[in-house]
Formats: sequence, C-alpha cells, structure tokens
Amino acid sequence: MKKYTEMTMDELKQELESVKSEYGKIKEMGLNLNIARGKPGKEQLDLVSDIFDILPSTSDFMVGPDDVRNYGVMSGIEPAKVLFADILGTKPENIFVGGNASLQLMYDTIAKAYTHGMLHSDKPWGKLDKVKWICPVPGYDRHFSICQSFGMETINVPMGETGPDMDMVEELIKDPQVKGMWNVPKYSNPDGIIYSAETLERIAGMKPAAKDFLLMWDNAYVIHEFDGDYVPFPDILSLCEKAGNPDMVFEYASTSKVTLPGAGVAVFACSKANMEYMESLITIQAISFDKTNQLRHAIYLKDKAHTLELMKKHAGILGPKFKTVLNTLEKEIEPLGIATWQKPKGGYFVSINCLPGTAKETWRLCKEAGLVMTGAGATYPGGNDPEDSNLRIAPSLPAPEVVEQAMKVFCVCLKHAALEKLMK
Repeated sequence: MKKYTEMTMDELKQELESVKSEYGKIKEMGLNLNIARGKPGKEQLDLVSDIFDILPSTSDFMVGPDDVRNYGVMSGIEPAKVLFADILGTKPENIFVGGNASLQLMYDTIAKAYTHGMLHSDKPWGKLDKVKWICPVPGYDRHFSICQSFGMETINVPMGETGPDMDMVEELIKDPQVKGMWNVPKYSNPDGIIYSAETLERIAGMKPAAKDFLLMWDNAYVIHEFDGDYVPFPDILSLCEKAGNPDMVFEYASTSKVTLPGAGVAVFACSKANMEYMESLITIQAISFDKTNQLRHAIYLKDKAHTLELMKKHAGILGPKFKTVLNTLEKEIEPLGIATWQKPKGGYFVSINCLPGTAKETWRLCKEAGLVMTGAGATYPGGNDPEDSNLRIAPSLPAPEVVEQAMKVFCVCLKHAALEKLMK
C-alpha cells in the first residue's frame, strides 16, 4: 500500500470510496464500544478483591498505641508510610497517607497555595494578579482542569522522547508569575514516556524566580509496567534536596491501579518542612483519613517486592490489550504515513498524533460509529490542541476482543478523516 501522502488525487478518491464503504458497514452494526478512560478492567479488580478478607483475620486493629478505627494519626499509620516509601524510594517521614484519590491531594495542595500560600510564599496566590503554570503537552486532562478551576494562565511545553522541552522550561521559570509545573515522569499520560536522567537532573536543579514554585510530581505509573521487567526510577525528593531545592517538590502516588480505584490509598511525599506546614493546614479540615484501609493495604501489599509481583499479574492482563492496539496500528496505519505514536511499555494509554487538522473529525466519526474515546483536544489545556492532531487510546477497561474490535473501528475512522483532509 502506498502512503496516502504519495497518492494521486484519483488514487485518494478511490481509496476514500473503499474506506467509506467499510465505515458504512461498521455503522450498521450498531456498536457500543468505549476506550475513553484508563480504568482497570473487571479481571484486574477480581484479581485483588480478596483484599477485603485481610482485616477480619487480624487479632485487633492496633498499630502501636493507636486503634486504626478511631480518630487521629493525621499523616497516616507507620506501616503504610513504610510501604509507600519503599515503593517511591524515599523515607517514611516524607510520606503523608491520605484517602483513596491522589487527584484530591493534588487539588488540595494547589488550593492551599491559593488560600494560604506555600511554605515560601510572600502572600497567598489568590491575592496575586496572575498565576502561570507550565503544562507539558500532550498531558493529563484532569491536571489541566485544576489549572482552569483556579483561573491560571497555562503555558504549553511540548513533550519529547526524554520528557518536556527543558530549554523552554528553564526560560519560562525566569518569570516570577510562573508558579509551578505538572509532571507525569514515568509512562507519561498519554505518551508513555519515561523522563531521562538528564531531564530529571535539570528539573531538580531548576532555579525558578518564584521562590514558592511548585513542582507537582504525579508519579501515578511508577510500578505500572505491562511489557517487560520493572524499570527502577530515581527519587525526585533526593534529587531536589541534592540540588538545593528540598521544598520545591510534592510527589503523588496511589494504589488506584494496584488494588481498587474506588477503595485504594493515595499519598504525597515532600520535605520535612513542607510536611509540617501541610499538616498544620490539613488538621483544620480533617481529623484523620481511613486508617483501616491504610492497614488493609499495608498488610495486603506487604512491601515493594511483593507489590511488584502483583503488578506482574496486572501486566499479564493489560499486556495483550496494549499489544493489540500497537499491532493494529502497525499493520493498518503505519504503512499509510498518516499518524505517529510512541510504543510504551507501561502506563495506561497510547497517544496517537494524526495528520494535523484531523483529530476532531476522527473522534466524530468514531462517535457516530459507536466508539467512545477521550475527546479530541483533551490532552491540552482548555481542550485546545493547536494542531488538532492528538488522540488518546485507553484499552485497559474493555475485554480483549472488544479492544480488537475498537481498534478496527478507530483505524477506519482515522483513514477516513486523513483521506478527506488530503483531498482538500
């Protein structure tokens, strides 16, 4: 098959007629498929449902002098801190254990910056004329929604194969109104990129003009390989401390895609000074988080090594689905020259860069054919993809046969949109 970009107008017209015919047959099938969100599938949830049997077998609910069923122990129980410190490669005293959602902890951190300021703020951010935020793109839509909810001015920084464009980042942080930066440093959402050692060193060594700059380190996929062995990843807290920036970073993680998304445990990790400051503020809004669930997870997951064994079982379920996505793209799309993509070995997404000006049309065609995807543009702040080219595929939730069917539909829609664009 010729690349579409090398076809004559007559060849494009003939190919479009063939693709339209195939698309029409798909629409007649009345499909109802969904690859929109990165949710664990039922088989993954069933894998860990025995977590609910853990606590009744224990003799009591005591952790040291504390009954986990009662109030208190704001920053979380010690066994949970030890577990997450092991997973993240930091120290237990750097860990704050919260409820089930890391997104809630991220939002709350920024909210406190607006209402009270951060540790080194001159005044609360809500009293500033403007707050700007660095957003590596394509990126996670919910990060961008937090920015939007606080009226931040977002600044797009393109992602490369080693992480965000650091030359651009280092120039932007000279502006004291630039107060922070989002990061998903391992298996980034949606590209699946792992930040390189050089990128990590440059980020940790940044010297922002804003002394209360927030490096938001969403390490959601730190142990989430689906192809190959676990890839060790440096501790950002240690790197920042070594570079003289101990208070710049807040790191986030959770068990949402390790155990149960609706009943997991989330944490943030930070310096001792930040921990004391945040605890002083959080103590006003809450008495404590769910320590029985923290204990349940500490007993069930045990330590990093045991948790990684569980993640291999997740990989056994996820891997074939991602293989289907990548193999289908390689077979159906790669020879045509109409899209590019990374080939991640972990995380929860595959990011597709279509011909500029075709993402929204591809998404529309998919929707009309019965395939629900994350909205075109969602991987950019405000839903505004300047090239109209990026789409995100999330194959984790559906059954393998559904993923296969969804990819066939997607490829037909992608071809359809590309051919129409080229013929214009």
